[in-house]
Amino acid sequence: MSLLNAALERGADEQVLAQLIGLHERSRADEAHRAFEAALAAAKAELPVIAKTQIASIGTKHYRHEDLAEIARTISPALARHGLAYRFRSRTEGELVTLTCVIAHRDGHSEESSLSAGADHSGEKNAIQAIGSALTYLQRMTLKAALGLAAAEDDDGKAAGAGQTITRQQVRELLALIEEVGAESEALLQFFKIKAFAELPARRFRQALVMLNARKGRG
Repeated sequence: MSLLNAALERGADEQVLAQLIGLHERSRADEAHRAFEAALAAAKAELPVIAKTQIASIGTKHYRHEDLAEIARTISPALARHGLAYRFRSRTEGELVTLTCVIAHRDGHSEESSLSAGADHSGEKNAIQAIGSALTYLQRMTLKAALGLAAAEDDDGKAAGAGQTITRQQVRELLALIEEVGAESEALLQFFKIKAFAELPARRFRQALVMLNARKGRG
């Protein structure tokens, strides 16, 4: 800026001014990029490993994945502290859904991560639901990719035989809630890596209730 001001005072021609303005813009962009990288590194150092708390089924197979809302609750405070925010852009071309996650810093620099997938027609989804399911999946994937998030396999179930387990009354509560929401008992047993709900560690009872009530809310 000092060079630009000096050039203006000396009556420099348009070519010189254009070069100086370009130099100034490149310098500011470089500073914004460095600030973005520093903020992202600082935020990532504070981000915990994301737990896979949701169960999805493909045929007879069950797998665990992260919940998008839980990811947002986990990462948003750390991102905000370092001047970072994220947003999504999407577009559809026939059956192809493309989603872009944009990570932006308060100083102006931003970076993007994009993925595409076909509409998810599993289950009995209509056309809009199939696109919505694909978008939710792509939001999780692009956000994880953009921030380099790690997701942990929940291995607490490995210690199911150790420590205190839930009571018989709690087992009955779980079974009643499972029947009420129409959940698959086998899927939950696989998630917690136990053979029967009587083996569920007491510390996991609340998590089981939260998962089932979340399904109830979606129903």
